[in-house]
Amino acid sequence: MKKDYYEILGIDKGATAEQIKKAYRKKAIEFHPDKNPGDKEAEENFKLAAEAYEVLSDPDKKTRYDQYGHAAFEGGGGFGGGGMNMDDIFSQFGDIFGSAFGGGFSGFGGFGGGGGQRRVKGSNLRIKVKMTLEEVANGVEKKVKVKRKIQAKGVTFKTCPTCNGTGQVMKVTNTILGRMQTASTCHVCGGSGQIIESRPPQADAQGMVMSDETVSIKIPAGVTEGMQLKVSGKGNDAPGNNSIPGDLIVVIEEVEHDTLKREGENLHYDLYISFPEAALGVSKEIDTVNGKVRIKLEEGIQSGKILRLKGKGIPSLNSYGSGDLLVHVNVWTPRTLNKEQKQFFEKYLTDENFIPKPEKSDKSFFEKVKDMFS
Repeated sequence: MKKDYYEILGIDKGATAEQIKKAYRKKAIEFHPDKNPGDKEAEENFKLAAEAYEVLSDPDKKTRYDQYGHAAFEGGGGFGGGGMNMDDIFSQFGDIFGSAFGGGFSGFGGFGGGGGQRRVKGSNLRIKVKMTLEEVANGVEKKVKVKRKIQAKGVTFKTCPTCNGTGQVMKVTNTILGRMQTASTCHVCGGSGQIIESRPPQADAQGMVMSDETVSIKIPAGVTEGMQLKVSGKGNDAPGNNSIPGDLIVVIEEVEHDTLKREGENLHYDLYISFPEAALGVSKEIDTVNGKVRIKLEEGIQSGKILRLKGKGIPSLNSYGSGDLLVHVNVWTPRTLNKEQKQFFEKYLTDENFIPKPEKSDKSFFEKVKDMFS
């Protein structure tokens, strides 16, 4: 079982953004590889702290985590958070360490401007994936075609002579306060520390070619419209021998169902029946996300009655069971009647059995709405 992110950083749910950042920096410095060389446990704690910070420092991810827990990030690399490596950590959060380690990180590619070579990450790609309500309810594995940039075969790189492979150039300026040294990204190599030595004719100026790739994405049951899934390493490549590819960001888009309406984990179904069916009782077949089921309506059922089918809704992402299917019974009133039908209803217009006599158990519309949301 995965450890709670708040517990990892030693904070509570009410922590501010600044407190979260401060707690992460403290943990990261405590378990930093430079302070704990060869200590696998410290390295694992270092990664866990970064994973927790990646989620809790992002308001959207934090909201989803507070609501669904770790289940919000399951499937296909997670919805952000999970599976972070040293390259991800130093490239995303290296500036948080400040000068705690001399501005560099030995042994891990020199992120942050140390003496080593910078490791550049490729750009992310973003696609939308449409899902039917049945797929949302049951989870699905989707195969999507992605057009991404990859390094061309035969391309070679060499150390950038301008920055000597650091990805940064130093500039010294004389001011009234004395000599000031500043670092900026190398304009020749773009911060990668390498430039192209040779490339095949089909490659672009960065040594890249376009490639079509089929990516398999496992999407768990219970996802919602707009939720984002991160598939690590399936974005664009970056130039250089020491680079890593970006990520593929998959945005969930729900396809509207013909008869079922979703409300969180619950589903709603409008069932229309006739006067005779309402008076005599009837058996009806209705749609669910797992096929059709037959339900029995008792005689004398009233319009507006709500039948609750337990567990026939959408599973929760945190594996706490499933929502319900709420069947709304509507008695259909015919708009036109022939002569014989009119005579039938006129005959019973004043019949005492047809005069409305609601009982206390027959809730009003507003009471039913209140019950639905409570």
